[in-house]
Amino acid sequence: MDEPGPDQIVPSNETRLQKFAGKGKRLFKAFTTKDGLVGDYDYAFLFKPNIPFMKKERRAAPFFGLNDSMPVVLAFLLGFQHALSMLAGIITPPIILAGTGGANLPQELQQYLVSTSLIVCGILSSIQITRFHIYRTPYFIGTGLISVVGTSFATIPVATGALAQMYSTGFCPSDANGTPLPCPDGYGAIIGTACCCALLEVLMSFTSPKYLKKFFPPLVTGPTVTLIGMSLVTSGFEDWAGGSGTCMSRPTSGLFSECPTLGSPHALPWGSASFIGLGFLVFVTIIICERFGSPIMKSTAVVIGLLVGCIVAAACGYFDRSGIDAAPAASFIWVHTFKLSVYGPIVLPLLAVYIVLAMEAIGDITATCDVSRLEVDGKLFDSRIQGGVLADGLNGIIAGLCTITPMSTFAQNNGVIALTRCANRKAGYCCCFWLIVMGIFSKFAAALVAIPSPVLGGMTTFLFSAVAISGIRIISTVPFSRRNRFVLTAAMAPGFGATLVPNWFSYVFTYSGNNHALLGFFNAIVLVMETGFAITAFLALILNLILPEEIEDEETPELTANDVDAEKDQEEWNRIGGKSVDVENGHVGSVDAGSPSELAEDGQKRD
Repeated sequence: MDEPGPDQIVPSNETRLQKFAGKGKRLFKAFTTKDGLVGDYDYAFLFKPNIPFMKKERRAAPFFGLNDSMPVVLAFLLGFQHALSMLAGIITPPIILAGTGGANLPQELQQYLVSTSLIVCGILSSIQITRFHIYRTPYFIGTGLISVVGTSFATIPVATGALAQMYSTGFCPSDANGTPLPCPDGYGAIIGTACCCALLEVLMSFTSPKYLKKFFPPLVTGPTVTLIGMSLVTSGFEDWAGGSGTCMSRPTSGLFSECPTLGSPHALPWGSASFIGLGFLVFVTIIICERFGSPIMKSTAVVIGLLVGCIVAAACGYFDRSGIDAAPAASFIWVHTFKLSVYGPIVLPLLAVYIVLAMEAIGDITATCDVSRLEVDGKLFDSRIQGGVLADGLNGIIAGLCTITPMSTFAQNNGVIALTRCANRKAGYCCCFWLIVMGIFSKFAAALVAIPSPVLGGMTTFLFSAVAISGIRIISTVPFSRRNRFVLTAAMAPGFGATLVPNWFSYVFTYSGNNHALLGFFNAIVLVMETGFAITAFLALILNLILPEEIEDEETPELTANDVDAEKDQEEWNRIGGKSVDVENGHVGSVDAGSPSELAEDGQKRD
């Protein structure tokens, strides 16, 4: 009989009691001593700005490893920094999907979804950070790192496209004038379908990372992430100019002749200079924080930009306080619920989303290991990848059951780890604590929902552009051979077109009979063809598998102009017998100027 492995050894009750007593002593010391509470950390390092013309001290903060001891105050402070760096990304998807560009839900439901998104992200992040071992198996749930999760941006283009289709087909209601009415059943269909499609990522987590990288290399995921960012920037720009609702068409009369509606505080026509300037203020503030800010300001630059925009908007009368005043003092999961169902047309696009989320998780976990000074290969690293992808898929199911759209592993926290030199899980747990606290106090969520669209647009445009840049970074890791350039061109061409002209495929199918299954099939095709990143993902996946590698791309030497010219000169030199020619006087003499190869070398040196 084989000896039990390390994971199969069952500790005795005495050993368990000793470990528990040791943890209790360390916890007591942490909260009752100066070293445990504040330590000797240089807290001024986090808050000292980069002021021009001032003498800069070259120093580095101490590094806190994964399981190092850490002062309690510092853990809560750095955890709060992590929470702030995530805040904008967590609240943006529910605000967009529940607002006028999505399901048009009433304000109380929008506030609930923002609160719940914060709470659920805090709870599910703790699963990733803890890392659970599945009993009697070699598999894990979670990474054991500061791998925090938040609501995914990749769901937004699919969900908004699906909701637009639901309104056009009558699944979601509209009034006599065609104005969309609240559609909670449409939102329930999206999260219900997302729960089912999350099983794909769960299955992917039990696949060897070697095969995942083979089927979904950067050549497939890079252009997909780029197209997701591009499609999102469109919605960010619409909000920047005033909003993405009916007022965007600038009607000359009626309720939506001004944004957000006629009679709202400081309402103006869509695209007004005041709206553009307000969003530009947020954008410029983010840049200033990056240039002159302290480490904690740099990692929370987006939130600071949002705060500055909100202060100016409040001073100029853009805010509507009614929603904040009417919001309850506290909220939690399942205060409101939605009818879950499966909407067939979005199954294929959501499967593409979960493939992207799995590959995004692999990249983010690798980056987290790197900045945390942990190995990025070997069995332990592979188990972190497997546990992270499995937790990501399970989090998608749990999030849907908690009334929230799918989760993804956030990358911006890697920047916080690099800036603060803290990879300690205590900071990650404190981050989860702050997120849950923010979500429970629903007045905070109500204030976020009340943010004017131009302020939100200035912030989200920056965030969504960062998504596109992440895709470009992934593409940059691919060698630009002729084959790879062809795959990128062929896959991204229809993706660009579908993103820039989103209704290009709306009139292909003309069937209008009573066969609902056939209508659903046609709607699914239309939704895929009009979702730029989905069509790009499928094309890149297929082309990468069927097009063979071209070996000659690596074997063909690359000749420069100097090399070619030197060869021709040598041929001419040999033809005239190695004699120098005085063209002006018609004289053929001895060699005194060096051979053509030597002359070419001299020319290259002079160049």
